[in-house]
Amino acid sequence: MLNFVIKFSTNGNCQTVEITDKVSAELQKSGLSSGILTVFVPGSTGAIATMEYEPGLVEDTEKYFKDLVKEKNAYKHDINCKTANASSHLRATLMGPSLTIPFENSKMQLGTWQQITFIEFDNRSRDREIIIKIIGQ
Repeated sequence: MLNFVIKFSTNGNCQTVEITDKVSAELQKSGLSSGILTVFVPGSTGAIATMEYEPGLVEDTEKYFKDLVKEKNAYKHDINCKTANASSHLRATLMGPSLTIPFENSKMQLGTWQQITFIEFDNRSRDREIIIKIIGQ
């Protein structure tokens, strides 16, 4: 079992960051041929997903989350929290913090148009760490 960490900064507000190549590079470093890997974001305002990372779909995804969970609402969390980021937490719960991907011949078994993305739901810029745990042989 191996652990890797990738780091990057975000601008916040539903920014989508494509991380497939970074995850693939860590898989290559592992030297493992077959198994599973998990991509996980520690924190409650970010999410990991797969999607077609195409500019129109990235824009549609941002709009979708902003329409679905409004930023300004009577959220109880915002009464007690100075960051007023209840919408950030709610959006992240819809996606989840992790993703598990099988790999074979040291290659992730993703679909043709499937990329791994991190979605920054926090309402401010952040420095993020993504944990990659690889299990295999």
